[in-house]
Amino acid sequence: MHPYATEEFTAAETDVLRRYFTNLEGPVFALVNLPEVVKGALFARYSRSSKSLRRLFLDEFVEDLVLDGDESIDATIGLERADDLYQKVFFEYGDDSVAQLGGVHLACEQASNVLTKILEWGRIMSYLEQSTRYLGYDKRLSNGFYRYYRDHDLLDSKYGAKYVGEMDRMFDAYSELLPKIVDFTTKKFPKTVEDTDFSYRMAIRAKALDAVRGLLPASALSNVGIYGSGQAYESLLLRMRAHPLPEARHYADMMLTELRKVIPSFLKRVDLEDRGVAWTNYLADTKSATGQILRELWDDVSSEPGESVNLIGFDPDGEQRIVEAIAFAHSTTSDEEAKRRVAALTPAERAAILRTYVGDRGNRRHRPGRAFERTDYRFELVTDYGAFRDLQRHRLLTIEWQPLTTELGYDTPSLIEEAGCGAEYAASLDRSRELYETLVDEFPEQAQYAVALAFRIRYVMQMNAREAMHLIELRSGPQGHPSYRRVAHEMHRLIGEVAGHTTIADAMSYVDFSDTDLERLEAERAAERARNAR
Repeated sequence: MHPYATEEFTAAETDVLRRYFTNLEGPVFALVNLPEVVKGALFARYSRSSKSLRRLFLDEFVEDLVLDGDESIDATIGLERADDLYQKVFFEYGDDSVAQLGGVHLACEQASNVLTKILEWGRIMSYLEQSTRYLGYDKRLSNGFYRYYRDHDLLDSKYGAKYVGEMDRMFDAYSELLPKIVDFTTKKFPKTVEDTDFSYRMAIRAKALDAVRGLLPASALSNVGIYGSGQAYESLLLRMRAHPLPEARHYADMMLTELRKVIPSFLKRVDLEDRGVAWTNYLADTKSATGQILRELWDDVSSEPGESVNLIGFDPDGEQRIVEAIAFAHSTTSDEEAKRRVAALTPAERAAILRTYVGDRGNRRHRPGRAFERTDYRFELVTDYGAFRDLQRHRLLTIEWQPLTTELGYDTPSLIEEAGCGAEYAASLDRSRELYETLVDEFPEQAQYAVALAFRIRYVMQMNAREAMHLIELRSGPQGHPSYRRVAHEMHRLIGEVAGHTTIADAMSYVDFSDTDLERLEAERAAERARNAR
């Protein structure tokens, strides 16, 4: 088993923590007996902190809570009556809607970056993941290990010593390069009079962390906060139990243990032979059989490496479809009659209707209604894995990705080259590639752990125009990472020029094309102003 770093708590800290966390030792635990606003704020802070959730709670949240009324509470007991209450409605009568009404905040700590993408697959859950933009990976855990996942089977194999040795060297390279890039960035972007020391220092560090994050392997550990309903957790656990990655199945078992301390009734079906077990087997069998038949039909053909964003599917009449949806919702005619009337309009008249529907947007959160969901776009992308991690979080769209390999090459940030550190960067990525190639034949799933975030991955994203507006405007923001800003800019161009949907592209009025040196500087200035105002 992976050697999770455990925390030590004093007797007084343990007395407080036991009231609000379902365990104090493992990397997976649920939050209970806390106001919803506290749980939400705790998870929000979690994504930018290097601390564990329990330590963060003790250091920054306990003083704001009234604890006297909770002295007799123990988060691990007292569920029998609630279980009885739901038993008849949910389990005996099979009313799935009941399982949508009970939610749990769950923390999954020390999970690999490969696992975080599995955890964050579901559309109807909420996630916050620890950010590589704000947290350095140059410090070791309390157990003395660098923060990467150590697969049990891999370590017990003939490759165990090589895996640990090469991983340590990759983290050494990251740790050595980070202060060099911080120094170079400080000299390149001098502090101005309008910046406080704190906001400037945070912006510089974010810039440096963005530049060196490509050296981190996908085994790098992260903390993920999840909020979801009982039904959503059931679906997640069944998928994880069917997954070929051992880490996913191991976490599924830990998650089920903790969730059953909070919502046991909603998860009774997970390990029943004719329910959850049958479902898990179905998912595993179909995935395996599909891979097998495709391997029999043709050999994989690798494409040339290189970053790319291609629009591979769209409706040339997509703007007309949206106007038809607008006409239907704002009249009493049939859908067929709305189509006939819209078809009789001139292009200028249809464009006028569409522009009126969009209206005068005061900010990027003012988005038009669901008529924009009437047409969609399918993009095929090849980007570095770091950019993929950020874009994958847009779960309302459909996203499918291929296994993480080293075959598509990697990206080197311009800041690394400018600082004269290109050779060091390349050497570490060569080490990543060699380790991956050593492992992939015998450990095809675990070999992904060896692949650094700078290496590219191929994936498709299919989204309607409303979601495209949200994604493109958000990810083009000046505070965004350059790798996914490029993607957002190119998506916007393709919608207007290739799909010919110029009115839709024009409606995306908050796409930001500005050049920026320190991406996080303005955001840090705004945060500083807010702190001062409070």
